[in-house]
Amino acid sequence: MSGKILVGQLSVVQLICGVDEAGRGPLAGPVYAAAVILDPARPIDGLDDSKKLSERKRERLALEIREKALAFGIAFATVEEIDQINILQATLLAMSRAVVALPIQPTQALIDGNRCPQLTMPARAIIGGDALEPAISAASILAKTERDAEMRRIHEAYPHYALDRHKGYDTVAHRAALARHGPAHFHRKSFAPIRALLKKHEMSL
Repeated sequence: MSGKILVGQLSVVQLICGVDEAGRGPLAGPVYAAAVILDPARPIDGLDDSKKLSERKRERLALEIREKALAFGIAFATVEEIDQINILQATLLAMSRAVVALPIQPTQALIDGNRCPQLTMPARAIIGGDALEPAISAASILAKTERDAEMRRIHEAYPHYALDRHKGYDTVAHRAALARHGPAHFHRKSFAPIRALLKKHEMSL
């Protein structure tokens, strides 16, 4: 959302971006984040928390956001970074990278959740913001669709994990594949289920 405030005779444009992440909980893959500055002159109907939308609707809205937004940035933190600095810090890192990736720098950032990443502009955390603020909803949709696309790319090389279906989350099918094939390089070794499997493998050697 954007607006104008008058300072003396000057008109200063306020550019507010929404920021959200996707992929904090999975056992595999990077954590993604997006930042979006919406254009009030080109509204987008149907924006909502990406988790509440069907995959088909998310994909359609993602295309519309890319077309109509004033600016958007998408970034991620790698599995290695997640394991090195923990998932919370990696998520905040991905968020800050997404804001930096914006071709237009905002004057304020609205962050989904209760923590703000380190940014050069004022930021405000909003719990449940992905369902309350359209710009955050848009960011959640871009982050989710981009991460899902990455998991499908990994699936093409490692189809036996069925990442195209569960996207790396801790499902029965994913656990069964892990038991059969063991963790791969794209699994988060710092997460308890993966750590336990690696320890079990070491003890069997």
